[in-house]
Amino acid sequence: MQRTNKQSSNLTRLIILALLGAISLLLFFINFPLPLLPSYLKIDFSDVPAIMASLIFSPLAGLIVVAIKNVLYLAIGGGEIVGVTANFLAGALFVLPVGILYHRYHKGVKSIVSGLVTGTIIMAVGMGVFNYFVLLPVYAVMMGWGDMTSAAKIGTVLVGILPFNVIKGIIVGLLFIPIFIKLRRWIEQQQTKFI
Repeated sequence: MQRTNKQSSNLTRLIILALLGAISLLLFFINFPLPLLPSYLKIDFSDVPAIMASLIFSPLAGLIVVAIKNVLYLAIGGGEIVGVTANFLAGALFVLPVGILYHRYHKGVKSIVSGLVTGTIIMAVGMGVFNYFVLLPVYAVMMGWGDMTSAAKIGTVLVGILPFNVIKGIIVGLLFIPIFIKLRRWIEQQQTKFI
């Protein structure tokens, strides 16, 4: 009997993660560019369901939701592997710190804010480094631009990638904090069901 309950709980958890991944994909399509930044950099709110999963279950659950969103996006032909990989990495760098700090410290607004600030910084710096060393050289080859100079890569990172990720983290954070405050009791109820 206990094994059946555990299997049922695991199946329910898997279904919830899949649903959050699908919701994340839908939110991914609702995006907008920021003025003064490259138009290919767009703000979306697809990390919100992943953050929710990381709070209810674990940081790994948030990572799974980010992965589901990106696999679904790739499966429907919405993007190419380089962009999808970049989106997965950005989501992981943002969502994991929120979940880790929330579960490690007092599960309240303070830990959410700390996690969002930390996640924003880690995402911005991490994506800057990843773009400099991997993404920009790969895109340069794919687009036939030849080798990018270090100055061009640094300029793209400092003027585009870094500010974009900071602004994205702030916008998503400002959206998520009131959602968390409103749903905090519900999140805590879900945690007791699944932990």
